[in-house]
Amino acid sequence: MLNSKVLLLLIVSVLAIGGCQSTGGQLADSSSEITRNANEALQSLYASNTEAWQLSRRAKGILVFPGVVKAGFLVGAQYGTGGVLFKHGRKSGFYNIVAGSYGLQVGVESFNYVMFFMDNDSLNYLEKSQGWEVGVGPTVVVVDKGFGKSLTTTTAKDAVYSFIFGQKGLMAGIGMQGSKISKIDPE
Repeated sequence: MLNSKVLLLLIVSVLAIGGCQSTGGQLADSSSEITRNANEALQSLYASNTEAWQLSRRAKGILVFPGVVKAGFLVGAQYGTGGVLFKHGRKSGFYNIVAGSYGLQVGVESFNYVMFFMDNDSLNYLEKSQGWEVGVGPTVVVVDKGFGKSLTTTTAKDAVYSFIFGQKGLMAGIGMQGSKISKIDPE
């Protein structure tokens, strides 16, 4: 019983700290550091996943979130700042991602999240929306190892493909989740 109380206190603390950061505080990292971290995460994905590299060659834009943190105990939160949108290999903007969830879940983890925008319509939707709620707008397909093996440049017909990789920590359970991606302006 004591262990579950300690775990609950830890998770609530992490969520509270993450919530404080998402209310408009300044980013700790400079734009050059954010860009470097995003490039490193993207190169890590390419090194481990040839399908991602193939998609990148046709993508109109690639949005990279290195080090997204997710924590939960029945109610959960996910926060990632320092996302970078690359267009034609060049930095085009900075974004954050915030999500909330509920359900049977417990733990804390971090991971990298990359989205490949395959057409101009989906990329324009991201750039022009005042905070894109994932699930509203362009269809997002999460690529897992099984699906990724059958994904080729001729079978890739969806608007947005996303990859989650580099997980650290432990998060278990099932739950409903909503994510919102918003443009930010780091100093």
